[in-house]
Amino acid sequence: MDGPTTHTAPQSRGAELIARFDRLPRMARAHWKWLPLLGLLSLGDTADINVLAYAAPALRKEWGLSIAQIGNLTSLSLLGMFAGALLGGRLADRFGRKRIILSGTVLYSACSILCGVAPNFAVLGLFRTLSGIGIQATIGVLSVYVAEMYPAKVRGRCQAAVLGVGFLGVPFVAFAAKLIIPLGPQAWRWVFVVGAVGLIPAVLGLFLLPESVRWQLAHGQDEKAARTVLRLEAQYSGELPPPALAAPSAPPAQGRLTELVTGAQRRITIVTVLTLMFGLVAFYGFNSWVPTLLVERGYSTSSALTISTVLSVAPPFGALVGMLVTDRWQRSRTLAVISLTTAVLMAIFALTNALWLTIVAGFLITMFLQSNAVTIYAYLPEVFPTTLRASGAGLSNGAGRLAAVGGAALIAAVYAGAGFVGVFLTTALFSLITAAVIGLFGEDTRNRSLR
Repeated sequence: MDGPTTHTAPQSRGAELIARFDRLPRMARAHWKWLPLLGLLSLGDTADINVLAYAAPALRKEWGLSIAQIGNLTSLSLLGMFAGALLGGRLADRFGRKRIILSGTVLYSACSILCGVAPNFAVLGLFRTLSGIGIQATIGVLSVYVAEMYPAKVRGRCQAAVLGVGFLGVPFVAFAAKLIIPLGPQAWRWVFVVGAVGLIPAVLGLFLLPESVRWQLAHGQDEKAARTVLRLEAQYSGELPPPALAAPSAPPAQGRLTELVTGAQRRITIVTVLTLMFGLVAFYGFNSWVPTLLVERGYSTSSALTISTVLSVAPPFGALVGMLVTDRWQRSRTLAVISLTTAVLMAIFALTNALWLTIVAGFLITMFLQSNAVTIYAYLPEVFPTTLRASGAGLSNGAGRLAAVGGAALIAAVYAGAGFVGVFLTTALFSLITAAVIGLFGEDTRNRSLR
């Protein structure tokens, strides 16, 4: 059966294919081929997220914008990401993972180019909002796709690898801004054009990426799923382990959003929502404001961009840390330890006046924030069932982005009253709360088969 109707295929056929898919002991050749492409999709997404932070000092100077107006642009981006998280997740559960990943990439890339030709603040804000929708739709569903298409024993490391390539988008944009912005007062516009780099892997993905096997089985597309499973099985030499058919269980989730907040799922949803809310206020409170607030602290625009460029090298190291620990340690405990460490480092960053310590603490903060991102993107798809996986991850991400909108306004207000020190002590507090929530109430999902 090839239509889109959910749960029409015989359960035994779907269970057999899932068991055959889950028995794959390691990555096949196709997995290795998809991995760099997924990483490049992540890189394009990360590049576009960061273009505003690196263009902001020059943009502020040319247009005479206040700190509050830069905060408003950040808030508009996050509002778009809130909408993208909810819409992208729901649409991916209905229409497929691949379609939404590629559509989201095209949307944010086109809007980033349009940001580069924006004639005024209002138009720039509009296109940053639309870009945010595509950014979050892409990255949220991308993590679901990786979780569904890679073997359980390497799932976390594959998430880390994809995000690790993605994090190269940060130094990519930072170095581009460092080279481009000194060229002239309007050169910042070309930084936004750099944010459209995701168009290249989107075109390749159209031809090279299959749809998620689990999504196809949940929507009655057994024959398409079987072709992908057969293709992967054929790429292993030697005898594969026998499929471990799961014992009959309760009927699968039907995909109703109310199922996210009923029964045992309610507690899981609350924990993921709160973790993302507090964690993303800390994440964006630091990453989005460092270049601008370093200037306000007394550094020149050039010096602030130089420091920010050094910090931008840290994310790939954060992905490496995540790759080393995410499949070895309990994910929720890992998130708690990293968040606690980050809180301490943020306090040091806030209080020191030494340039060397500012750079070292900032580098480690940036690294650990990305280690947390790697781990949370591995964790989220594992705590929701297939028919609600993208919706559940989208709800959690959306709540986090909405909180970050309020966080941007809070950061601007804190800066007005307490300056640089107050801003980064505030982000430290939010990181500390994140550690408490996920450390006390999170689930252990290592090597667990997806529901």
